[in-house]
Amino acid sequence: MIESNVLREIENNAVRGEASTSLRNKDTPRGVGPASFFDLPPSDGSKLPNLPKKRQKRSALIFAIAVTDVLAIVCSYVIAAYIYLGVAGMSQTLNVLFCVIPIYLVIALNNKAFRTKVLTSLWVSVSRGVGALLLSTISMLLILFFFKTSAEFSRVMFALGTLGSAIFIVITRTCICRLSRHYIGNSPYADLCIYDGIPIEEQRPQGAINAKDYGLVADPNDAKAVTRLSHLASGMDRVILRCLPEKRNAWVIMLRSLDIKSEIIAPELQSISPLAINHRYGKVSLLISAGQFRWDEKLVKRVFDLIFVLASLPITLPIICIFAILVKLESPGPAFFRQERIGLGNRKFRIWKLRSMRFDLQDDKGSKLTERDDVRITKVGKFIRKTSIDEIPQIFNVLAGTMSIVGPRPHAERALAGRSLYWEVDNSYWHRHVVKPGITGLAQVRGHRGNTFEEHHLAKRLQSDLEYVRDWSLMADFRISIQTIAVLFHKNAF
Repeated sequence: MIESNVLREIENNAVRGEASTSLRNKDTPRGVGPASFFDLPPSDGSKLPNLPKKRQKRSALIFAIAVTDVLAIVCSYVIAAYIYLGVAGMSQTLNVLFCVIPIYLVIALNNKAFRTKVLTSLWVSVSRGVGALLLSTISMLLILFFFKTSAEFSRVMFALGTLGSAIFIVITRTCICRLSRHYIGNSPYADLCIYDGIPIEEQRPQGAINAKDYGLVADPNDAKAVTRLSHLASGMDRVILRCLPEKRNAWVIMLRSLDIKSEIIAPELQSISPLAINHRYGKVSLLISAGQFRWDEKLVKRVFDLIFVLASLPITLPIICIFAILVKLESPGPAFFRQERIGLGNRKFRIWKLRSMRFDLQDDKGSKLTERDDVRITKVGKFIRKTSIDEIPQIFNVLAGTMSIVGPRPHAERALAGRSLYWEVDNSYWHRHVVKPGITGLAQVRGHRGNTFEEHHLAKRLQSDLEYVRDWSLMADFRISIQTIAVLFHKNAF
C-alpha cells in the first residue's frame, strides 16, 4: 500500500513535470551515473571504500578462531598422549581426534561458537568454545560406551587432553578477541549510515555520510539514484537511514531494492522503546512488552532453581537452624522475619528472612532505611546481615515458586531512594518485575547492594536489573550464582 501510493504520487508529479526532473536537477548533476559515482568525494572526509574491508577482517578472524580451536584440541591431546603413554599412544590419540574434532565442529557451529558476537565479547567467545568442547567430549564418551570400546582408550589421557584443550581454547580465543578489537573496533559490522536532511551527530558513527554529498536522492523513479545507492551499499552489512518523515515512503522503495539488510530510524518512537514490529489484523503494531520468558525458558529456569536449592539443603538447613536458635536466644520474638515485597507482575508476596532487628523496633513496611550502627539491629543480626546469612531462608520462597535463585532483588512497597519512592525516581522500575525476584542478581554481583540513600543508588541497580531481564540465559544465571560467593561480605551490608 505504501509503495503503490508513493509510486502513484511520483507518476502524478512526473505528468506535471515536477518531481523527478526537479530532484535530479537540484541534487544530481546530469552525467553523474554509476560509472562516475565514486568520483564524488565526500565533503566530510568519510573513507567508505575501506568499510567493506571490515567484513574481510571479520571473516579472517572467525576463520582464525576455528583453526586455532582445532589446533588447540590436536596439540593438547598429542601432548597428553606423549606425556602419559609415550610414542606408543599416538595411534590411539589419532583415533580419538578423528572422532572428537568433527563432533566439536558440528556442535560449535550449532552452539554459535563461530558467530560474529564472539569477536566482541570475550565471555561469549570463551563460554561457547569451552561449552562446545565439553559437549563434544561427552558425546565421544557416549559413543565409546555404546560401542563398548571405552576399555581400548586411556581415560587419563582423554581427561588430560580435554583439560588441555579447554585451557588452550580460552587462551587463543582471548588473544583473538583482543586482536579483533584492535583491527575492527567495538563493532564488527560495516554499516552505511545515510543522513538525508538530518544533521550528522557530533559523535558520528563510522560510515556516516550526507546523502547530498554522494548524489543520493529519495527518488525511486530515477534509475541513476537507485544504481548509485546500490553501488554505495555494495560490500556493506547494513544500511541505516535517517531522513525527514515526508521522505520515508520513497526511501522505503529505494532500500527494498538492495540485497542487504536496511533500516530506517524513527526518532519519534524513541519514547515508546518498542521491542519489535508486528502485523495484527492488517495493521502494523509495535511490540512494547514481551511479558515473561517463554514456557521452555521458564521450565529451564525452574529446574535450575530446584536443583540448586535441593543440592544446597544439606548445607543451608543446618545454618538456618543454628542461627534461628541464636536469634531466639538473644532477643524475644520469632526467629524469622516475614515482609511483603513486590514480586512477579508487580504482585506482592511474603519474603522469608532471619530476623536481624529487635522485634519491637522492626519496620514491617520497609519505609525506614537501615543505617550503619543502627540501634534496632541485634548483635546476632549484625553478623548475619554482614555475611548475608539472613537471606538464606529465601530458599523457602524459591521452593514455593515466588522467587528464583537469580533475579532482581525484591523491594518493600514503601522503600525509598533518597526521599522518593522507587517508581517515582524512574517509572521503568516496574519493568524489572516481568521475571521472578531473586535471592541474588546481576546488580548484587556488580556491587550495587545495600540501602539507597541517594537516587543514583537505585539508578545503577535498576540498569543492571533491566539488563538481566533483557539478556537472560541459563548460563547467565549460573555465572551470577558463582560470582555471588565473592560479594557475600560487602561493605554496604549492614
